[in-house]
Amino acid sequence: MTIRVATTADAQYAAQLCQWYVESAKTRGTGIAKREPDYVAQKMASGDGIIAFVDDKLAGFCYIETFDDKTFVVNSGLIVNAEIRKGGVGKAIKQAVFELSRSKYPQAKIFGITTSLAVMKINTDLGYEPVTFSELTTSEDFWKGCKSCKNYGILMENERKLCLCTGMLYDTPEKQLVQLQVPDFAALTSALLVSHDSASDPETDSAL
Repeated sequence: MTIRVATTADAQYAAQLCQWYVESAKTRGTGIAKREPDYVAQKMASGDGIIAFVDDKLAGFCYIETFDDKTFVVNSGLIVNAEIRKGGVGKAIKQAVFELSRSKYPQAKIFGITTSLAVMKINTDLGYEPVTFSELTTSEDFWKGCKSCKNYGILMENERKLCLCTGMLYDTPEKQLVQLQVPDFAALTSALLVSHDSASDPETDSAL
């Protein structure tokens, strides 16, 4: 498995990733904010994305967004190829994008909102804690990203204080980086590529 910072050359995968977001939202039956290929390509060009491949096949992606003068950072848009889920790819990408966030914005608070229990567990392992939405960014740019989510009405009915997502926050810059245990992909690749189990979607996140 190859995990690296995405570059301008990876823009060729932007449309495919955005299609995965749409398909994942349908599978899960819950809200995932819509992304446009141009925006994903922009994140790749700025060095704010992590992309993964298994045997040169696109395996997953996640990217960074900053708010409030870069005092808040969110790891957003985690997506894993449906054909190779449940093998730890999402966990490996989350580790990489978390470390990228710490490297580029060492003093920022890292946060996310998610409906995925698997993502909540990964976040907890990395040192995130569940918080109320009042502890997160107040940036209109962040919250307007929820408009394409099917649960946006719930969010607004509650004056942006709560929704179906859980807010999670990492705000301890001096804390030593946690190294998550991820699988040996060299050994797992063959099994992963023949697996088409997409009954559940533990490695996709709405707005990490």
